[in-house]
Amino acid sequence: MTLSEPVALSAEACLKCNVCNTVCPVLRVTDRFPGPKYVGPQAQRFRLAAQAAPQMGRRRHIASPDLTVDWCSGCGFCTAACPADVKIAEINSRARAVLREVERTGPLGWRHRIRDRLLGETDLVGRLGVRLAPLANLLLQARLSRWAVQLVLGIHRQAALPAFARRTFAATWRSGHGALPVDPSQPGLPGPDRAVVYFHGCAANYYEPHVAAAAVAVLERNGFQVIVPPQVCCGLPLISNGRYAVARGRARRNVATLAAFARAGYAIVGTSTSCTHTLKAEYREMLDVDDADARAVAEATWDINEFLVHLHDEGRLDTAFGPRAGSLPYHAPCQLRSHGIGLPALDLFALVPGLAAEDMDHDCCGIAGTYGLKEEKYQVALDVGAPLFERLGARGATEVACDSETCRWHIQAATGARLRHPVEILAEAYAAVPAASPPGGT
Repeated sequence: MTLSEPVALSAEACLKCNVCNTVCPVLRVTDRFPGPKYVGPQAQRFRLAAQAAPQMGRRRHIASPDLTVDWCSGCGFCTAACPADVKIAEINSRARAVLREVERTGPLGWRHRIRDRLLGETDLVGRLGVRLAPLANLLLQARLSRWAVQLVLGIHRQAALPAFARRTFAATWRSGHGALPVDPSQPGLPGPDRAVVYFHGCAANYYEPHVAAAAVAVLERNGFQVIVPPQVCCGLPLISNGRYAVARGRARRNVATLAAFARAGYAIVGTSTSCTHTLKAEYREMLDVDDADARAVAEATWDINEFLVHLHDEGRLDTAFGPRAGSLPYHAPCQLRSHGIGLPALDLFALVPGLAAEDMDHDCCGIAGTYGLKEEKYQVALDVGAPLFERLGARGATEVACDSETCRWHIQAATGARLRHPVEILAEAYAAVPAASPPGGT
């Protein structure tokens, strides 16, 4: 694969100012990664030269500047901080995908192929795991099986892996609402002023259906009917593990369904900040799925807390929250910061009487999706998150809020605290007070 022109050529705007290096969480804790400037815009000159001179060969192209790019976690802080708008994280991700193609043909290629597929194919793993939930969860907790997985596949034995639900959210939803609608013109669907489309993502579907239930409760409390169309993995785990072609297929499947709803005026709301950012930006910037339908989906997509703050700004949010005493530490994940929407969860927490939410003000917990699950990167993930874990420990935190599922699992494993999605906190606050006439849509 090659870098698409807008991403690749953004490297030409690099000022060599080192701002990206100063905000890099990985560079802060390990010398194995030389920093986003080196493996991004600086190394990009070698990649472009290799593309211009194919006789150099792919292996020589990879071996020179790119081996260390695999240590990039893809957190996106470099891109967000760059004063010249260089797409540093995107350049690194694409270069890492090329590196993976080479690794998968090497002596241990079978190991890379299996691990990349296992970590990227979340729908396949999720379906099998839910179907075999009791046994699968037992194996996930067993030391011997975790040692075997580390030895064979390179997934660290102590990495945070979530337990499978006994039933998917989608299956539960179908049992109560019938077949999932594929077109907004289907009879019985309310208009976009009275309904939203929910993109639950893999985490809420296979591991945390309680998060999806909380989201539905909050949306319904505000007068919206929830529509759950057929959907597949957003594709981000595939992108992170260098399987761009497969991720592109997932993107097109989601766009094919969601675009009709977006064009009809429905908001697409998600509880996974990683999924919503993928729909908003990654399809176009990383996968080159940039047609009119993809743009319509991107423009219609909201993170759930972003959507609720929007309702509040318009005077349409039900603010009858029940009181909740005490403090609540909050960690804003990297993917949320990539949205450029501020910290909407904190704005919402401020509406709950008695709740004292505190931003932990730490850049990255370290997990970065599937990055910290890998044997060679697990310690880096712990070191990146160590200041956050220490801060939570010093506060004696027993409950912490965070928008990203992989961050929640990683922080919970590292600290022993109970991690919650912000929408769960809001759903509980709503449940403490009977619903009045909901303000609902427009």
